[in-house]
Amino acid sequence: MHEVSMGGTLRDYLSGEEMDETTYEEFRQVLAKLLVEEHGYPKESLKAKVDLCFDIDGAEMCRMIDLVISDTAGLPILLVMFCAGDVGSYEREAVCAGKLFQGGPVPYVVITDSMDAFLLDAISGKTIAHGMRSIPDYKDLLHMVADYKREPLPAERRTKIERIFYTYTGFLQGTCCSDSCSLPPINKIELKRMPKTENRLKMKK
Repeated sequence: MHEVSMGGTLRDYLSGEEMDETTYEEFRQVLAKLLVEEHGYPKESLKAKVDLCFDIDGAEMCRMIDLVISDTAGLPILLVMFCAGDVGSYEREAVCAGKLFQGGPVPYVVITDSMDAFLLDAISGKTIAHGMRSIPDYKDLLHMVADYKREPLPAERRTKIERIFYTYTGFLQGTCCSDSCSLPPINKIELKRMPKTENRLKMKK
């Protein structure tokens, strides 16, 4: 299942602005509220629906990340990816996303369906914890990344990881089978091919 418009609007928890209601947006709102109100994340540390862009045979492809959490310097330290289905089956895809995300590699990734969750170490690829309680508080997360040193991936290794990531997300491209997929392309959760010159949301380094 991919993200489709529900034809209505809702108020965004982070910005307070009206936005399109979609099949996944309610879950993003729940997760953002959970992080802020139960785990102490400052609203300004969260960005929603950020494109992770990567290269496949000279073509730029983008996959949307539901929530990106930054540290006090504005560097990404945690990705939150919503998944519909068996949460555990998204582990390798999520680890690849952490390695490839701009401004990263990002050390930690949470995958969740809002009822279950896995906390992953994106650098080692290991699962650290399982269950909704595995989501760290913001202060704990800052402590977890205090000694983290960002080292860009070597070009050859990055290319390999991009291809692995594409095998997990590439099937989403062009899967819309009806007029119900009425979101503008930039808001779709599925992988999309984007021109090099097209503007897109990027994390501030």
